[in-house]
Amino acid sequence: MPLKQLIKAGTGWLCLNTPAGQRLLRGTGTILMLHRVVADDAQAALPHRNALCIGKPAFANLLRWLKRHFDCVPLAELLDPSGPANGPPRLALTFDDGWRDNALHAFPLLQEHGLPASIFLSTDFIGSPQRFWWEAIGETLWGSFGEEAREQLGERLRQHLSLPEELRTAGAEQRRSQALEQFLQQLKGLSAATLQELADGCPSPPEPHALDWQQVQAMEASGLIRFGPHGASHAILTGLDDDSLEADLRRSHEAIGTHCQAPLPVYCYPNGDHDARVCAALRRHGYSQALGTRPGLHFSQQAASLSLPRIGVSHRIACQPSLLGWRLLQGARQSGAPAPAAQSNDLQECGNEVE
Repeated sequence: MPLKQLIKAGTGWLCLNTPAGQRLLRGTGTILMLHRVVADDAQAALPHRNALCIGKPAFANLLRWLKRHFDCVPLAELLDPSGPANGPPRLALTFDDGWRDNALHAFPLLQEHGLPASIFLSTDFIGSPQRFWWEAIGETLWGSFGEEAREQLGERLRQHLSLPEELRTAGAEQRRSQALEQFLQQLKGLSAATLQELADGCPSPPEPHALDWQQVQAMEASGLIRFGPHGASHAILTGLDDDSLEADLRRSHEAIGTHCQAPLPVYCYPNGDHDARVCAALRRHGYSQALGTRPGLHFSQQAASLSLPRIGVSHRIACQPSLLGWRLLQGARQSGAPAPAAQSNDLQECGNEVE
């Protein structure tokens, strides 16, 4: 592990295992943001997959670690303002998008450990062959479907962006993967329609990217999993005009209400992007709580918020969960929530212990 990560892991361990760190986290809630759990760690470790994918062995390791350090509760319980103001740190697991591997790989491990989770669905994809653009484009450019498919997609992409040189040469795997990860981030600047058109022209995977409604209902029936909306089309909401925004929110709200017995009254923004116009539209649809991607902790007895913080979990963090302790310390520092003076002193003390 690089020296920088070793320092962060050590800092995280101290935050979770020293009296100062334990006092700091009392009365807090952590909402973790995950996406995919894939079959093995090697698939997840490459840079272009690391942020969104966790290998199944690493996920099992993460769950064992979470049970030792947190009171793992359903999201609705963590967000209940009547919860304990100074109890042990609580944590809720959330998954974005509605990937099929949530049922195949994540759910069995959640059942084994008895841990609840919430999954936020991009409802147009559920039960559909429609593909998530970043997976379809990313894996085609990586060469998962052969050189011919990669070249054809590259030609279509050149109408919009120049491909990095590292993707056109047979260089080192890590460098190619890093270049692909950076390129996929650049693609987010294209319109949702353009990205979906590019994705639809990629080769079909062996199985659909997304869950189907039967899988959703089976997981909900277990009592461990609840579902909420993550947009219909997964378009970035701030980029939609008023009519498209209303249609997307309505479509996802109605789909969740139709197919789920107890849908969560919480929205989850695609890519975390929102503004005052989007928040006003959410309120019209009856939402008073929504999840973003800004890092931070949730403090008990906070008012409802349309910009709830979450801590993202990558494969690297799942393999070395002490890194999550570092993220929690940073989240506590970045959280704008009011904290008692004693808690503020603990934060300073914990920071002093690790510096």
